[in-house]
Amino acid sequence: MKSEYELSLNDYIAIIKDRAWLLGLSFAAILGVTVAVAIAIPPVYQSAGTILVESQQISPDLIASNNTTFADERIEVIRQRVMTRENLLRIIEKYNLFATKGRQLSDADKIDQMRNAIEVATVSTVVKGRGEVTIAFRVSFDHKQPEIANEVGKELVTLFLNENIKQRTERASETTEFLTQEANKLRVELEALENQLADFKQAHANTLPEHQELRMNMLSRAEGDLKEVDRDYKAAQEELRYTELELYSAKVGLPTQPGAAAAAVEQPQDLASLKAEYARLLTRYKEAYPDVQVVKRKIAALEGSESRGVAPVPVSLDVARVQTRIAAAQVRIKSLADQKQEILKKIDGFEADILEAPQVERGLTTLNRDHDNARKKYEEIRTKEMSAKISESLEEENKAERFVLLEPPQTPEEPVKPNRKKIVALGFVLAPAGAGSLVMLLEMLSQRIRGVEALGSVLGRRVLVAIPYITTQGELARRRKWRTRLLIIAAALVAFILVLVHIFYMPLDLLLFKAMARFE
Repeated sequence: MKSEYELSLNDYIAIIKDRAWLLGLSFAAILGVTVAVAIAIPPVYQSAGTILVESQQISPDLIASNNTTFADERIEVIRQRVMTRENLLRIIEKYNLFATKGRQLSDADKIDQMRNAIEVATVSTVVKGRGEVTIAFRVSFDHKQPEIANEVGKELVTLFLNENIKQRTERASETTEFLTQEANKLRVELEALENQLADFKQAHANTLPEHQELRMNMLSRAEGDLKEVDRDYKAAQEELRYTELELYSAKVGLPTQPGAAAAAVEQPQDLASLKAEYARLLTRYKEAYPDVQVVKRKIAALEGSESRGVAPVPVSLDVARVQTRIAAAQVRIKSLADQKQEILKKIDGFEADILEAPQVERGLTTLNRDHDNARKKYEEIRTKEMSAKISESLEEENKAERFVLLEPPQTPEEPVKPNRKKIVALGFVLAPAGAGSLVMLLEMLSQRIRGVEALGSVLGRRVLVAIPYITTQGELARRRKWRTRLLIIAAALVAFILVLVHIFYMPLDLLLFKAMARFE
């Protein structure tokens, strides 16, 4: 109908009256299909278990655990490990899941359906200073049979608990093993540096920095000894020259000391007298005394002359004594010269060691620094290793953060899917909307003119006279019959709705009791 005429309220009422049968049938059909769908969809039961994330029982200030990952991350890792192809296929085969009488599902399809039926939901709370923290998580499994849902739910919860223990134990064990290997490497390195440091100290034992003061003292002492030896050496040379003059004087017959000539005349020259004199001198002096040595050489000379048959030649005791002193002075001079050379060598060695000390100190500092760094690393890694071993003991004894089964899976009594109440309620919404949409569509396609105003709008002229519709007695009777039928249909519909409420929502007696209790 091409016009600019807008339908009035009376027109809409007339359309409803004309299309009453269509509206009722459409409403009943849509509602019936919705109810049939709600009844036909098979029920799905869910069995769920709640696992509590329990914190470490021993204070972390005393013993810290190596497993410091967040609960969400650890739960996700465990979920990935549990929901592997191998585990899911084992559970599917064990409980004969997803077995259909029709087409045979492949393993990939079964695994996809299994993963869709498993749900892992975390339970979080807000902790002051830490933000949102996961304190528990819920593992559930959906299936058409409540017993199977319960059994599979228990299986999944057990896998989660065992996998958590396995993961934490493996991580603690791997950490301990890694730290032990690193500690052994650092120990070998530290021993090598200790050997290198010991070899260096042994090779430069005389030039070590800690002995520098001792070397300076020894150098000063050696220089003092050199001065004393040099003084003694010069004194010995002077004594030698003086003794040589005495020897010369003794040979030419000049007295070397006052009263020496008289003493020379009185000295015994025969063998018996010399032996007597030798015995007398031994009672007063030692055998190394010069006078004793002089008399001893005279006795030896006289005895040698007598054995060869030669007459003994008188020997001057002063000459022999001076010769002995000269020989002793020469020996002393030679000894002092040797001592002087040894002291000079020591001084040269001390000076060389003192000059080499800075270079040795530089090398020793480098070695000590490397050794200290290696020792600190080794001690640090050993401390971490001990902490890791304690943490491993915590994990093995289940004293660290752990998963505790708070609520085991139970056999479900009511299905979680489908929500038949919502489906039926949706039917009550769709049924009038669908029926009204169908009637409006038919009216839009219809060319029927309703009322005087609609006719005037179409003709473009004013209608002068309108003859009203005259209802006959037969039409009135038919209308009464239709009203009776509509009342019966309405009563049946109300009864049907009450049955649906009784079945899907709440028994009518309980509903009535609750309604009466609210109004009291």
